[in-house]
Amino acid sequence: MSTAFRLTDSAAARVTEISQAEGGAALRIAVLAGGCSGFQYKFELDQTRQEDDVVIEHAGATVYIDPVSLDLLQGSELDYTDALIGSHFVVRNPQAASSCGCGSSFALA
Repeated sequence: MSTAFRLTDSAAARVTEISQAEGGAALRIAVLAGGCSGFQYKFELDQTRQEDDVVIEHAGATVYIDPVSLDLLQGSELDYTDALIGSHFVVRNPQAASSCGCGSSFALA
C-alpha cells in the first residue's frame, strides 16, 4: 500500500538525530481534532509500534502514523526547516484548505 506520505532528506536527518539521542524511538505523527482551524498535528517520540500503525522509513528515520491520521495526511510531506527565526518540522499537506497563523493547525476543504 502506498502511503503517499514522505519525508524530505532534511526531515529524515533530524528525525534520525533525535531518535539516536532518545534510544532509538520513532517519531509518531498524529492528526488530532482541535487547534484554531479544526485539526492539529501532534509530534512525539514513541518506542512502541501499534499493531495498525503505518511505518514510514527514509534514510534511517522511522515514522509511525495511525490509519485515521494517515487519511488526513495523504499526499503530505514532512520537512525540517532550520532558519534564523527557529528550527521546526513543517507538514506540507495538500488537503489543508487553510491554516492558522501559527501554522500548527489546519482546516480541510
